Amino acid sequence: MLRKTLDQLPHSIPYLIVTAIGLVLFWPTWIRLIGEWLKWEQVLAHGLPTFLIFIGLLLAHPPRQSTRPPTGYSIVGTIALFIVVAVWALLELVRIDTLTYLMLPAGLLTLSWALMGFGPALRFLPYVLLFSLSLPVWSDIVPLLVALATTVVTKAVSALGITALIEGAYISLPYGRLVIADGCSGIRYFAISILLAMLTAILNDFRWKGWVAAIAIGAAVALVVNWVRITALVVIAYQSNMESSLVENHETFGWLIYAAFIIPVMLLAPVRRRQGPLEGQPPRLAGKGSLAIVIAAFLLGPVGITLAHSRMGSPGLWSVSLTQASPARAEQLPVTLALPETLDHQVWRAGPGGWVSVAQALKTDRDQKLVPYLPPRVDGGQWFLTEQRADSGVRIYQNLLGRRQVAVGERYHVGTYVTDRYRSAKLLQIPATLAGENRFALVTAQSPCSPRNCDSAVERVQNLLNTTTLESPD
Repeated sequence: MLRKTLDQLPHSIPYLIVTAIGLVLFWPTWIRLIGEWLKWEQVLAHGLPTFLIFIGLLLAHPPRQSTRPPTGYSIVGTIALFIVVAVWALLELVRIDTLTYLMLPAGLLTLSWALMGFGPALRFLPYVLLFSLSLPVWSDIVPLLVALATTVVTKAVSALGITALIEGAYISLPYGRLVIADGCSGIRYFAISILLAMLTAILNDFRWKGWVAAIAIGAAVALVVNWVRITALVVIAYQSNMESSLVENHETFGWLIYAAFIIPVMLLAPVRRRQGPLEGQPPRLAGKGSLAIVIAAFLLGPVGITLAHSRMGSPGLWSVSLTQASPARAEQLPVTLALPETLDHQVWRAGPGGWVSVAQALKTDRDQKLVPYLPPRVDGGQWFLTEQRADSGVRIYQNLLGRRQVAVGERYHVGTYVTDRYRSAKLLQIPATLAGENRFALVTAQSPCSPRNCDSAVERVQNLLNTTTLESPD
């Protein structure tokens, strides 16, 4: 194995050099990514091992090359690289972390395209796709997996004739309640199955049809395993009157089910070993042109970010203007909000049945986000979403115990920009930061619904959002 790796080093080194240049060029994002890997959290426990597998594959199983002479420097690839670096710099400037992480594989691909040509970059693509599995973007698909698991398990429980009251992700049995929460998404099985599928595809040098088949099988196995696991736990809870130890400690149980599915699949997977030395000439870097391209990209990226941060202003927090309102405490809100402690939070009682919350933040250094990370503001263990009005964006929450309903509306202020969507607020950081603005506020209005309907409460929430203004201090 060592002898084979040494023989293949001329094919591996150019790709390892491109990876090293990518580490330097996009270093702020790489530093955060390594920090995320070292947290060993549930959705990213495979992150660092995946990156090590990526490096190991480049050494032990480098991309096949064409028999044509290598072309080296590419003008189109250089333009693509500069575009990627500029987009990354804007995203890094405002710390939209998920999107900056996604720019890393794009950066590696365009770097290889610019420095080695289109052919070597195309053959680098499968390895970069495998590396992308190490990025902390898996949490974004957790809600989808939870929703899918909820739908399937609900039908399975009904088909098995189990007596249960199912309300969204909550399954109420005669002796207790089960919740299909984020931990039931099966994200770890899903991530590992896709990783094994990609690894199999690369080691077997599959074409695109083989890739599609491998990933489809891996994803299907992961989904089925999770559905079987949750359904089995519901049956066990029902039969044991919620007294089985598996109801509380089902981690090992889940992995045993996964092993029962994945081991036969891996044993049946094809194995195609490469015979003899790699054909074709190793890819060739663009010589002195490579240095010029990297320097220009560095000036456009990290240096540009530093210059943009130097324009950041320093005004104070906004003052809130709201007529006929009296100060109140956060715990008096009809629906208590979960907000980061870094936000300056104030609450007002605005007339009968109306409440307004304003949470503000001031960006004071370059490593701070203008729009901070906001977890779900409403506790899913006490409230569940029953309706969202498309025309106004106002959401209706119902209490799980008291059954009362509350209308809740939000508005985000990002500098001089205003939106009612969190994702839009994250994107509005870009023009706001470029303009030197550094203030953020989340305005939330609430109103309890009447016993019959929530129309008047929704209208009251809209009026409160429209009449609450934020003014700069004198």
